[in-house]
Amino acid sequence: LEVDGDSVTVVKSERKSWTAAFAEALKQVISEDQRVHALTSAMPDGTGLAKVREVYPENVLDCGIAEGCTVDIAAGMAKSGLRPLVCVYSTFLQRAFDHIFQEVALQGLPVGFCLDRAGLVGGDGAVHHGYLDIAYLRAFQNMVLMAPADEPELLAALRLGQQLEQPYTIRYPRDSVPDPYGEAPPFHVGKSRTMREGVDATLLAYGATVQSALEAAQTLEAEGIDVCVVNARFAKPIDEDMLTTAITRGTPVLTIEDHSVAGGFGSAVLETANRLGLPTDGIIRLGLAENRFYRHGSRAWQLAEAGIDAAGIALAVRRAVKAAREALSNGEPAPRERSST
Repeated sequence: LEVDGDSVTVVKSERKSWTAAFAEALKQVISEDQRVHALTSAMPDGTGLAKVREVYPENVLDCGIAEGCTVDIAAGMAKSGLRPLVCVYSTFLQRAFDHIFQEVALQGLPVGFCLDRAGLVGGDGAVHHGYLDIAYLRAFQNMVLMAPADEPELLAALRLGQQLEQPYTIRYPRDSVPDPYGEAPPFHVGKSRTMREGVDATLLAYGATVQSALEAAQTLEAEGIDVCVVNARFAKPIDEDMLTTAITRGTPVLTIEDHSVAGGFGSAVLETANRLGLPTDGIIRLGLAENRFYRHGSRAWQLAEAGIDAAGIALAVRRAVKAAREALSNGEPAPRERSST
């Protein structure tokens, strides 16, 4: 907002939003496979489908303010051989929990869920924060959870989804997309992408938090702290080979997510490590506090409040590395916190 006396003007960002990037990627996917249909619940503008509908009117369906019905229709489409995508805000998908279970997961149908406004939403207010989707969706059998780090990865995630014969979810925030991190390697289920090598700590960043993780790593490099940054890509399944390497390295491992720390990506990492017989005491989870709401404000302010902007991540790494180095010099295990709240 630009304020001039008693006049307030909305100034649009020159950078492309994730919503606009999704619309472009979806048009590309539909051009490659006419079986792809996108459904929404009275939010064609907020999800970007209005732009898609201009080009492919027969492939977009607005089901009205009825998320459960939208999921049911998508399930029927999948049953008939189409490749439907349910495109809604993360927080609104909560209304369709039972429909996802009975009509999609239980039937093992390849319905995709594309979740805009996943994470903190800034000016949209607390009711729109999408901070629960990872926690409840990963409990559904055979559900694949993905989060791209940039625009090329968004297209790559959609393309993988069209190849799956099971339900899947792609989440992305109410924000601008970062500049591309080079050419995106294809998505493969349960495989991460290492963005930067380092030996002093490992950041496992999920989705859009990759940008802040890389910025934090650059800041820390100037301080003599060499950080590895991994773009996790998947919250279900977790990349087991990557996680084994990160933990057995013996240096701090920090998970980063724009989601509640309760049941989210970090929890999935802990559970995977436990199942693999790997130590979990050195894993630090950064994310949204499980027992507080984030009040109205800019998304940047909210990310800082949650400690998952670049400055917050860098601070957490400094503390973890300092504790690890002091413990090493004393010949003792490093005391580490389990989560950031």
